[in-house]
Amino acid sequence: MTLPITTALACGIALLLVGLSWLVITQRRAVGSSLGDGGDMKLTRRIRAQANLIEYAPIFIILVGLAELQSGASLGLAAIAGLFFVGRVLHGYALALTEKSPFGRFWGTAATYAAIIIIVCFNVVITII
Repeated sequence: MTLPITTALACGIALLLVGLSWLVITQRRAVGSSLGDGGDMKLTRRIRAQANLIEYAPIFIILVGLAELQSGASLGLAAIAGLFFVGRVLHGYALALTEKSPFGRFWGTAATYAAIIIIVCFNVVITII
């Protein structure tokens, strides 16, 4: 069985991680800090944007993979994965590239949490049915 939704999501997240990592690398070079943030708030925000993605993405990708294995690919599952991805892009952009962006951080976080709660419920329902 192939997992097209899980694969697409994991690839998108990987590319987003590369982009956020590049922002960290370029800011480290700009401030001359090879470890830590050197007291630079821009670098701190970029490090947190990268780390925040790393903290949420693995469990979500696993949950999508489990759902796809149990129920197959579906438009609903793709929409849940898309919601998570959009949330991570909004949050990552707002945190890494703006000093204050309540819109991106709020809606990115809201989309991320909504997607996590939905995929957990989805997995529970398909497991007990």
